[in-house]
Amino acid sequence: MSVSVLAPARRLSSPLDFALVAGIVSLALFASATPTPLYADYAADWGFSTPVLTAVYAVYAIGVLSTLLLIGRLSDQVGRRPVLLGALGALLVAIVLFMVAQSVAWLFAARALQGLATGAALGAAGAAMLDLHPRGDATQTGLVNGVGSALGLGAGAAISSLLVEEAPDPRVLPFVLVFVLLAVLLAGTLALRDPVQRIAAVRLRPQWPAVPRSIRPQFVLASLGVISSWSIGGLYLALSPSLATQLFDTHSHLAGGATVLAMAGTGGLAQLAFHRLAPRTAMWWGSLLLAAGMAGTVAAVSAESAGLFLAASVVTGAGFGVGFMGAVRLISTSAPLEQRAAVMSAFYVVCYSSLSVPTLIAGLAVPELGLEKTFRIFGSIVVVLGLATAVGARLRSAGGSRLQDRVEQAREA
Repeated sequence: MSVSVLAPARRLSSPLDFALVAGIVSLALFASATPTPLYADYAADWGFSTPVLTAVYAVYAIGVLSTLLLIGRLSDQVGRRPVLLGALGALLVAIVLFMVAQSVAWLFAARALQGLATGAALGAAGAAMLDLHPRGDATQTGLVNGVGSALGLGAGAAISSLLVEEAPDPRVLPFVLVFVLLAVLLAGTLALRDPVQRIAAVRLRPQWPAVPRSIRPQFVLASLGVISSWSIGGLYLALSPSLATQLFDTHSHLAGGATVLAMAGTGGLAQLAFHRLAPRTAMWWGSLLLAAGMAGTVAAVSAESAGLFLAASVVTGAGFGVGFMGAVRLISTSAPLEQRAAVMSAFYVVCYSSLSVPTLIAGLAVPELGLEKTFRIFGSIVVVLGLATAVGARLRSAGGSRLQDRVEQAREA
């Protein structure tokens, strides 16, 4: 049996506590996108193929998955602050590995450690955000988490692209920036008020996800939307910089950064704009936008139109953001309170599996099919998945879920 006690001292005000842990979430995702503009350069200089490049990217998601399954609840046992300090310290080491990387083996090591550390940081920081929100507002906490994650991804790729293109020592300076920001957050975390400390034996064992039978239809619907949106997110981060340089007919790293920012940045802003939508309504509109955006992406790649590709990336990003927001709310409002942690763990397993597995498959397909054809095929699959998710969301509503949506929306108001 474990005993929960309040932390002995409050060192920062609650709004500052909340802002700090929200910043950790955003910066962890910022750091994950920082290497994106450099992947093509690494591949050219060190002579590795597209399948290896996508494996370097995917090992990050596998690291996040491993941490979620193994120590996802560690902060419940030892407190939020120790886990956050350990995660930030590991992220600092991973960033140093990127700075001194001399071969693809260094990249695998850096990305693997970054994934493990990010999984620990996201789990502990996400829980701490719920603990430390000044009004205890779970809906607003989820919105801040989602918007911060998406904007962190977009900003990480965009700012890194700018530094790689314009600043001296492009393979080091982007990581120096991340290192400094992580060090600042590490210093702040030392003063963090840990809301709950657990006195218990630490148990590091796989925590297999479970979904109650009563909510499996909702879980399947939410998972379908996540599979389509997160798989495209993985492809954009791993391969869109290379595709953008072809479509824009340029060697500038800014083209790749702009496409990632157009997708991920719009995803964050769309959540802000449409945060009052009920869960299934958000999934309906998000899935339609995602399907439309990917149809535009397929058309842009076929027509070799850079402008259409950028515009389609904006629409895709809006669908990604709104659809994911709806899926998270559908799961969080459907899951029984006593099983919410297990259900959310299962949900994020689907998320990060969707991020890594399609990216690996696409990387294996590129040498045979080419980059543009691979994007067209995967984009077409996502169009079908997006439309299927939209139909599922609409049918659930037509079958009597409109009232439930209103109840869920009222809970979030």
